[in-house]
Amino acid sequence: MDELDLLRKDWKNQEENLPHFKAEQLYKMLLKKSSSIVKWIFIISLIELSFGILMNVLFMDDQFWKEVDTIHLKTATIVIYIISYIITGAFIVIFYKRYRKISAADSSFHLMKNILKTRRVVKYYIIYILASSGITMMLFYIYTLKYTPAISQNLEDTSWFTIIGIGLICILVLLLFLWGVYSLLYGILLKKLLRNYKELKNLNF
Repeated sequence: MDELDLLRKDWKNQEENLPHFKAEQLYKMLLKKSSSIVKWIFIISLIELSFGILMNVLFMDDQFWKEVDTIHLKTATIVIYIISYIITGAFIVIFYKRYRKISAADSSFHLMKNILKTRRVVKYYIIYILASSGITMMLFYIYTLKYTPAISQNLEDTSWFTIIGIGLICILVLLLFLWGVYSLLYGILLKKLLRNYKELKNLNF
């Protein structure tokens, strides 16, 4: 049992064998825990961006751009990556600001308010990742089928509705997997923030 759990148990049960802590002390501990959680959200998003950049540097060679140009998506790919980096960078900046605001919170009201805002921003970030990934994958899927002769010639007798339907199913499966990964990365931290929020709500200063 960590220190915060000890405080929570004492606050709820007031057992004789546990040390007595005042509400202010519990608030300070919740502030510290919440700040640490948001710091990890910021760190994970930064690692995620760095990993994405590294993968692009390693795999986006001349052959990659040649293949992308073949399916007429070279310009679109450049635009997609630029927009993606800008939006992801903006979210990282917001995460850092959330961390600073939570660390500087001087009351339970401000801390609760910033916890809710942080949870909302993280959810928006996950939605953005899933939506942008789905749109990008579908775009590449359709253009690859349409502009790759070896593939398009073999699909002449197949309904495009069937082909797109199969693609949608595959993309949805990939997005479901991606959602699971993000739920693991951020979901646990968001649940901890929510628990801290509920504890703060029960405090009366």
